[in-house]
Amino acid sequence: MIPWLERFQPFPPLACALAEPNGLLAAGGELSAERLIDAYRQGIFPWYSEGQPLLWWSPDPRMVLTPGEFKISRSLGKRLKKGDFEVRVDSTFETVMRACAAPRGARAGTWITDGMVAAYTALHRRGLAHSVETWIDGELAGGLYGVALGRMFYGESMFTRATDASKIALAHLARQLQRWGFGLIDCQMNTAHLASLGAREIPRADFVRQLKVLVNCEPPALWRFDADLFA
Repeated sequence: MIPWLERFQPFPPLACALAEPNGLLAAGGELSAERLIDAYRQGIFPWYSEGQPLLWWSPDPRMVLTPGEFKISRSLGKRLKKGDFEVRVDSTFETVMRACAAPRGARAGTWITDGMVAAYTALHRRGLAHSVETWIDGELAGGLYGVALGRMFYGESMFTRATDASKIALAHLARQLQRWGFGLIDCQMNTAHLASLGAREIPRADFVRQLKVLVNCEPPALWRFDADLFA
């Protein structure tokens, strides 16, 4: 059993998270900017499908990507050098979220509900949630969004409408975060795709130990990417 959170009730200790399903910690509570910040600072994130109650997770192990360990394949390297795209940051945050929410199959639903869009857009207005976007021929071709606290980035979701578009955005994010001294990109759960890009699992205790340091570091003064990341 997991606890049902009342409004403003603190999260239970991470040790209370279930082993199956891995990391399920609590249900309920409010999906507000303040609740999200509190959750991320502790290594907790929301994830639930339409029609479900609000669910909070902290899996063990945790999938993470160290910015300097992002793997650039030969084909992606050629595309980055070719530069037939434009990478923008925070130019259309809500559009990126809704693109990530689009169903990816005939029966697919989404966990990025209207409530999630509203909550993360509120974080974006506070300068804590960001989008990284790949534009090709003036059209939004792919991108990602996530949350930044201190020198810690929490990746939430990405989408692509053209070959390599989301990877281009992630490559620029990883390179810029490396320059800024960010320690980790939280990828939450293990997938073969993330592993192919250099992400790996670490014990939750190690993740939380690093997290406590990184979230208390001074954040970048401006969320603006350098022009020479792949020059």
